[in-house]
Amino acid sequence: MSSNVDASAAERFDVSVIGGGIVGLATAKALVSAGRRSVVVLEAEDRLAAHQTGNNSGVIHSGLYYKPGSLKAQLCTQGREAMYRFCQEHGIKHERCGKVVVALGEAELPALDELIRRGSANGLAGLRRMSIEEIREREPHVAGIAGLYVAETGIVDFAQVAEAYAHVVRQEGGAVRTGWRVKAVRTMPDEMVLQTSRGEVRCGMLVNCAGLQSDRIARMCGLHPEVQIVPFRGEYYSLAPAAHGLCRNLIYPVPDPAFPFLGVHFTRMIGGGVEAGPNAVLALAREAYSWRKISPGDLAEVLGFAGFWKMARRYWRVGAGEIRRSLSKRAFHKALQRLMPELKIEDLQPGGAGVRAQALERSGKLVDDFRIQLAPRMVHVLNSPSPACTASIAIGQHIARCVMEGSA
Repeated sequence: MSSNVDASAAERFDVSVIGGGIVGLATAKALVSAGRRSVVVLEAEDRLAAHQTGNNSGVIHSGLYYKPGSLKAQLCTQGREAMYRFCQEHGIKHERCGKVVVALGEAELPALDELIRRGSANGLAGLRRMSIEEIREREPHVAGIAGLYVAETGIVDFAQVAEAYAHVVRQEGGAVRTGWRVKAVRTMPDEMVLQTSRGEVRCGMLVNCAGLQSDRIARMCGLHPEVQIVPFRGEYYSLAPAAHGLCRNLIYPVPDPAFPFLGVHFTRMIGGGVEAGPNAVLALAREAYSWRKISPGDLAEVLGFAGFWKMARRYWRVGAGEIRRSLSKRAFHKALQRLMPELKIEDLQPGGAGVRAQALERSGKLVDDFRIQLAPRMVHVLNSPSPACTASIAIGQHIARCVMEGSA
């Protein structure tokens, strides 16, 4: 359980990490492991991993999709193997099960070849191009004309991983606190002063890993980030128990290279069952896990951002299709049937949802790579979408180095 003991107004730490998701906790873990014992993690919610970390499909990504040389590619490759080692060392249930990526038609073959190029450049040794007959030996119920097998992909419960990170932080002398929402930040000559819902916290360095609130925290700190967080909700169905046999492990389509989402797919979960999805629709609040949750302020912020309208003009057809799948089970089923023709609509049961904190530039460009902004005594993680959970150990080490260099 997390410590929620009230602190005195004079309490001071070397480093305050805002955000108790997997990236914030990994950063704190990296700092305490490097000898920085005076570290506190401040999480606004009453539990850790409450948002992106605790509401994802639990896939340990291989590094297949990412542009070689990008921060995503580098940290995913490093972080993937570190994740497997951490889970092994800490007794966290996980499985390196592999996945298949399926091309559904001739038009997708060039993109499939590009995935092979990227995956090879990113060091994937278990990557193999396969005929559809070979793919069906692994996943007998898929459709398509060709595919890839990616051996390095796995599954885990990232909320359990986050709790294990928190345990390491506490064990090494750091503090992890839930229910400490940061409301204001003051920059003093030799420290930062954080006003929270539980009192004042002072620190020498601040690390912003606030996910869905990261751009707001940056502005609270006096920065003018070039991006704004636009929340996209991903909605899932679950396969009925009788249909679990249709998916042995993970089945993905070839993604649209112009869009930073992977398309609807099938994922066997480490805790049992199979998820199908997600779509990607604009969320009407930063933490809206259904259409019923609406924040007029959050929505006005999105609609008042010029970058949103530039993006909307570019992707309105794609967006309309995603909304249709959100509102129509039949449309969602039809999209899934392209990968798995045997799937029946009655095989789909309502599943969960997650919200992605997608950074958007003023130009309307969806930021694809991780985006980290440095400032005096501050590190701001402004874009850390998938594969952030997979890469979290490597991301945390990268941020910790930024902190150490900034405070040297």
